[in-house]
Amino acid sequence: MPTRIPRSDAEVRPMTAEERKVILASSLGTVFEWYDFYLAGSLAANISANFFSGVNPTAGFIFTLLGFAAGFAVRPFGALFFGRLGDMVGRKYTFLVTMTIMGISTFVVGLLPGYAAIGILSPVAFIVCRLLQGLALGGEYGGAATYIAEHAPHGRRGFYTSWIQTTATVGLFVSLLVILGLRLSMEPAAFAAWGWRVPFLASIVLLGVSIWIRLQLSESPAFLKMKQEGTHSKAPLSEAFGRWDNAKVAIIALLGGTAGQAVVWYCGQFYALFFLTQTLKMDGTTANIAIAVSLLIGTPCFVFFGWLSDKIGRKPIIMAGCLLAALTYFPLFGMLTNAVNPALEKALENSPVTVVANPAECSFQFNPTGTASFTTSCDIAKSFLATNAVNYTNVAAPAGTIASIKIGDKVVESFDKKAAGAEGAAKLAAFSKAATEAIRAAGYPAATDPARTNLPLTIAILTVLVIYVTMVYGPIAALLVELFPTRIRYSGMSLPYHIGNGWFGGFLPPTAFAIVAATGNIYSGLWYPIVIAAGTFVLGMIFLPETKDRDIFADDPLEAPHTRPASADI
Repeated sequence: MPTRIPRSDAEVRPMTAEERKVILASSLGTVFEWYDFYLAGSLAANISANFFSGVNPTAGFIFTLLGFAAGFAVRPFGALFFGRLGDMVGRKYTFLVTMTIMGISTFVVGLLPGYAAIGILSPVAFIVCRLLQGLALGGEYGGAATYIAEHAPHGRRGFYTSWIQTTATVGLFVSLLVILGLRLSMEPAAFAAWGWRVPFLASIVLLGVSIWIRLQLSESPAFLKMKQEGTHSKAPLSEAFGRWDNAKVAIIALLGGTAGQAVVWYCGQFYALFFLTQTLKMDGTTANIAIAVSLLIGTPCFVFFGWLSDKIGRKPIIMAGCLLAALTYFPLFGMLTNAVNPALEKALENSPVTVVANPAECSFQFNPTGTASFTTSCDIAKSFLATNAVNYTNVAAPAGTIASIKIGDKVVESFDKKAAGAEGAAKLAAFSKAATEAIRAAGYPAATDPARTNLPLTIAILTVLVIYVTMVYGPIAALLVELFPTRIRYSGMSLPYHIGNGWFGGFLPPTAFAIVAATGNIYSGLWYPIVIAAGTFVLGMIFLPETKDRDIFADDPLEAPHTRPASADI
């Protein structure tokens, strides 16, 4: 039997140099992977112009967004493939593989000839690179989080793993800074011609540095102990998800943990930006600055709540974050409207709008890939109002009625795009012009007035949203690691994390827009994150166990004593 040490001894000793190296290497590699992953979204317009120039610009941009979405869609499959590999071969070598795949795929995008040079092979190769990136990212997070947790002293896993939770935000920052620096340092024509490729090509240097650092690391002590004892799983996926006692833990982790964490995370960092620019009509530069400042203020809280979870538990902090989000999203986003665009708030109160339409013609406009086409007169009218942040009430009309928008005593009739045939584009332009004139006359502004925007209050509200993000996200890695035994830990934690974040979180913006279009209220899209967060709170409070005192070196942490081998404290 290995020697055991008291929990208090593990807690009081300082972090060792080896542990600092483990955290730095794992976090740096994950920052690098997020940097690579976000480049495709940040440079979508340039990618579309180069790889999809064989189709019209609108279709090209849609295909580019499809490529970006594909990276999110395959993340759970990457979690399954690399999770199995990590539980059989080892943590260190598996996330070396995921990082190498990510880096080479990104570098290839920078070298890839455009459509003009190799035709259809160009977009096909780009999509393949995006799929490889998504698969790699699906395997990277679980490996890095597991590796850090299995090196951490008992009683400090929340603090140690919280550093990995900052990496998505830091990776996004780095990618935006590199792109901004290049745009400012060269002519727009040069950036469009070749400068956009530089961030992709630079990833090969980051890959080399990250691999060199990670090669200096030793394998996880928990994995080595398992290998030495011959207790590793020969079929981790079957054991993790084919046996009910383990599968139910994964389901609880998803529905009672990562689903709510994901929607709070996406709402605070991505939907907030969408709401500022698309709903409140704030210019993109100011909105990005406001989000960036709030992230800078809030990011240290990832580490704070990770540290706090070692003291009071993972569950209370994550559940509190979900509950606070569910209870306060409506008032917080209402305050955002007042702070950013008070003219819009006044128009919403004083100028009611009605959509008169046959309900059978009105679709639920869920369009996560941007490729669906909504052509009925009702859908065209509602899409216009939702896009322009105009609240409206629905009035049912008999079958065959062409939908119309009523603003005061002004009525704007919509049209059926399919019935319009070749005249569809002209009729859409005429409808948009008439409807725009009507809502402007009713006081709905085209954009925010910077002189009336309360930027400090805006940043304060956004910072509160980011703090909710840090509450649910800071402790989640430690919680997931502690839920599963060593033999299936990589597989078990990766799948619920990536289903929660890749699907529940990734679907938030298109789902919210579809709800707004269906209900006619600019705030109703918040029901999606509120319901998911509230559901996670209820299920988590009932079924999710507290894990902070578990011994993750035991064969089954559900039944283990609160101690660990001394050999793990490097």
